[in-house]
Amino acid sequence: MRPLPVALLAAALLAAATPADAAGRAPGPAVSKVADTQLDPKAIYFESYNGLVNNNAFQKNGLLTYKGYQYAVWYTGDRTAVIGRRALGRADWQTARLPHKLTADDSHNVISMGISRVDGRLHLNMDSHSSGFFYVKSVAGLLDDPAGQPWDSARFGAVQTTLDGLALTSQFTYPQFVATPEGRLQLSYRVGVSGNGRNALAEYDGTKWTALGEWSASTGTYTSEHGSSTARNMYLHGIDYGADGRLHAFYTWREQNNAVMCDAGGLTNHDTGYVYSTDRGRTWRNAAGTVVGTTGGADKVAVNDTGTVVDPLNPDHSLMNQESQATDSAGRPHAVISYVPGRFGQCTTDYVADRTANGRAFHLFKNAAGAWKKTEIPVAPNSSQRTHLAFDKYDNAYAVMPYGRVVAASSASGYTDWKTLFDGSGLNAFGEVVVDDTRLAQDGVLSFMYQRKSSGTTPSALRVIDFQLPG
Repeated sequence: MRPLPVALLAAALLAAATPADAAGRAPGPAVSKVADTQLDPKAIYFESYNGLVNNNAFQKNGLLTYKGYQYAVWYTGDRTAVIGRRALGRADWQTARLPHKLTADDSHNVISMGISRVDGRLHLNMDSHSSGFFYVKSVAGLLDDPAGQPWDSARFGAVQTTLDGLALTSQFTYPQFVATPEGRLQLSYRVGVSGNGRNALAEYDGTKWTALGEWSASTGTYTSEHGSSTARNMYLHGIDYGADGRLHAFYTWREQNNAVMCDAGGLTNHDTGYVYSTDRGRTWRNAAGTVVGTTGGADKVAVNDTGTVVDPLNPDHSLMNQESQATDSAGRPHAVISYVPGRFGQCTTDYVADRTANGRAFHLFKNAAGAWKKTEIPVAPNSSQRTHLAFDKYDNAYAVMPYGRVVAASSASGYTDWKTLFDGSGLNAFGEVVVDDTRLAQDGVLSFMYQRKSSGTTPSALRVIDFQLPG
């Protein structure tokens, strides 16, 4: 009798250990580590903006899964962009070096992946921070028959500085690919700079890219108790389609003028906002369903739009931008946000130190009755960095915190019973990790990429760890 593969064996054991109870209730959250594999023994390492270029939690996607294979992207020690793949359940990764080297020691310059299901291509956007970008796409069908296709740089076309001839902006940042329910591919990005920028969308239909236009505004006046600002940018916590086809976006605003803060050492980020789209990102609605913006139109989502703020907070608490969001199986929107609560003072003066000492993460979601609920996660991040939110098939919530810690809460409790399931011991992870959201839905495995701590510019190991969740 042939032995079961490690991942399948672990899944079977976990399923046996966490069955529905006698009343038919679903199991609560649980993790069982099944693998920890190495992508690169010497990935590039430098600290910039308190982060690493290979491990920014806002990356979408640095790690993803499709048709039985998992894909990862990173910069190796000599700055070359690398893409790896493996069959699920295997420990060995195949790698291909791309003809591009990282241009700046800037942790914003991540590599993001997307899949256009309409033609089976893998798309990469990389190496930008308020600058031009670099774009690569694979041959058609590469991801539809991975076992039958060689894995080398020849599978990818030339590096471009446009989207197949479509020039977007000379000030491009934060590429995030999102697949539409029909299998098209959309690219979300920021036009402009921090404190004065707009969010925009482009779309690929299998034959060409089209610019849909900008949908958030940088104009208007925001006034705090300290002062006013007339320019800003919207920072997305994410952009994701739910089970019902709605496109969800949580966000914060960052003001250009530091006068809105109590102290220049903090962050001008304020408020958690939420909008959604029912027409593939062409128009945007507040939680009540009122249209508040049109992509490519004159009326864009703006700082003073009624009904868009779902959790108000002034700029004095070092609210983090680009934290995390997800939807549950019913399509309900959830987010994790983090800041320094008022019980630790009403004015942060050094956002890195203050967030590390006193920052707390909160789970914010819209319940079945349509009300917004917020719960503090009772595990201190002990970091200035971001947490990533994900769900298992039973809608239990998992918050992957800095250093690779996994804390979770059950759907049955209304997300009030948060507890630590994995404390990150032994990982020696730098901080933020990159979670594979796409794999969870396919085989129930929570998989994330992390980089080991180093110093200066000494390269360090980049790894992927896998946990089986209740099946």
